[in-house]
Amino acid sequence: MAKRQLHPSPTWQTDGVFKELTEMRVRTPWIEALRKKEEEGIDPTQRSNNPATPSNRDLTPKRMLDSYHRVVIPLAQDPWLLDNYLNANGQIRLGTIFMDLDALSGVIAYKHTGESVTTVTAAVDRITINHPLKELCDLELSGQVTFATGRSSMEISIQVAKAPEKGASVQKEDVLMTCAFTMVSLDPNTKKPVAICPVKVESDEEKRLFAAGEKNYKMKKARAKTGLRKQTPNDEESDLIHAMWLRQLDYHDPNNPLRKPPQTHYMSSTTLSSSQIMQPQYRNRHNFMIFGGYLLKTTFELAFCCAAAFSHSRPTFLSLDPSTFENPVPVGSVLYLKATVAYTESVNDSPSDAHLASEKDGEKRKEGGSTKVQIRVDSKVRDIEHGSTKPTGQFNYTFLVDRDISVMPQTYEEFMIWVDARRRVESVRGSIDAGGRMEGGDETKKGRDDGRRITE
Repeated sequence: MAKRQLHPSPTWQTDGVFKELTEMRVRTPWIEALRKKEEEGIDPTQRSNNPATPSNRDLTPKRMLDSYHRVVIPLAQDPWLLDNYLNANGQIRLGTIFMDLDALSGVIAYKHTGESVTTVTAAVDRITINHPLKELCDLELSGQVTFATGRSSMEISIQVAKAPEKGASVQKEDVLMTCAFTMVSLDPNTKKPVAICPVKVESDEEKRLFAAGEKNYKMKKARAKTGLRKQTPNDEESDLIHAMWLRQLDYHDPNNPLRKPPQTHYMSSTTLSSSQIMQPQYRNRHNFMIFGGYLLKTTFELAFCCAAAFSHSRPTFLSLDPSTFENPVPVGSVLYLKATVAYTESVNDSPSDAHLASEKDGEKRKEGGSTKVQIRVDSKVRDIEHGSTKPTGQFNYTFLVDRDISVMPQTYEEFMIWVDARRRVESVRGSIDAGGRMEGGDETKKGRDDGRRITE
């Protein structure tokens, strides 16, 4: 009888997240947490009136370096670990990296706040590809708290880079990805925001990082005030909406030879949906809620499929644009996701040309070309009895596709989705042009140079 060969490598992960990060996130076996909940008769997901966070906590300012954390994922050294990070084409599975990024942001946040608070992901401000990964190598994930003023929120900046040789530092050209997470600290019982230590700035580089975080914070505040729930479309946006509406009338006018070009698709035809039960393997460190990284992975992969179905091509990921987490997702609930092509922009057009729906003055545009496609993923959660529903977040992914293709809204709701996405594109472009935190040059060129190693 042949002997079974056992692989000598250690088990690096349990749920798609690197083991070192998982061990910092999940500290109690699920069965023990479940039994404790049943014995105590207390649902830790519900609010209580008894604060658990000490009122006399030490809130002395902390250095940025105090929260710095670095992890090296040895993908080039262990093929079985690499197995967890590859897709069917042998390319790096970005959704798994996103899970690691969120897990790392949690580790960094707790190094800054301590264990007496509950810290959750409130938003992902941006994930950008700086340099496409062209080879399989060990990856270094590192980051720290770069902005905190003493309120409940903090910004955490993280980068993914090729792991340098021992004793060497990461070079700029080896930085593959940069991102910023906004984390919020809550009282474990009342679920209300609690104050945290402010960041103490020391060096010129830390001053730059803090200033960039402050600028991003103010931008988010301003964006919230000008959202479509609070402000109607402006004159330019209204003109664009009216132009698209008139174009649709032309398409359906039997006396007008103009017809919708084949590369233009109505927004209603672009949606993809999914639903799944939330299992405890993807819980956060407090055991009864799903951790944000899993939501990033599932929304990204649905967005990728949506972009692929829309374009009939393999999309190249460019960025995760500002996205928010609204309500927690309980273990055992049902998560519903809906992906929609919200906005398209030909790389040959200016933003004001995007409403022309792939046709100018009745003349079809040339075949070929490339298009930036923004996919919006809306998520909601329902209890297993389907008695209640809550929105859990909105996630916005931008891909590049090698086709000249466009989306056209029809209903008022779809026009508002289009306007919201266009505003987001304009906001990000303004930050890049101003030399702000979202720097890194021409995203389209970077995506087109070589996105083969990191496309899904």
